[in-house]
Amino acid sequence: MTEIHSDQRVAMLVDAQNLYHTAQSLHSRNIDYSSLLEKGVQDRKLTRAIAYVIRADSPEEESFFDALVDIGFETKIKDIKTFADGSKKADWDVGMSLDAVTLANHIDTLVLCTGDGDFSRLCSHLRHEGVRVEVMAFESSTADELIEAADSFLDLGERHETFLL
Repeated sequence: MTEIHSDQRVAMLVDAQNLYHTAQSLHSRNIDYSSLLEKGVQDRKLTRAIAYVIRADSPEEESFFDALVDIGFETKIKDIKTFADGSKKADWDVGMSLDAVTLANHIDTLVLCTGDGDFSRLCSHLRHEGVRVEVMAFESSTADELIEAADSFLDLGERHETFLL
């Protein structure tokens, strides 16, 4: 598998909803996306940084989306869907997976920021294709199969001072 080096081309895909809800439920704090991007890239060559977000019509969300862009993320926004029974759903699993597969020929490393075990098969596929996969998430809420499928795992929960606001 590809080792870390300064000429390495890196893409970072961030499941913002997953990180937000985990940071809130575990620590009642928000993610420091600037530090997340900086530590994820590690002085390598950033190819793309994409944050996948959900529009839920909350008052602060547009300023949050703008802040992500100012930090260096491209934002992909999906509206939350409300069903007849009142339940709500919005996730980016398929979109993130398609983007990762599309980017695979243009990068050496994918930094995946989520704890969602649904991405373990994606990690295995990318590694088979020669892409290094690094996962950054909170270990206490990250699926074991995702950690095992990645080349490396960084537990955001071990570094509150760096990754939480």
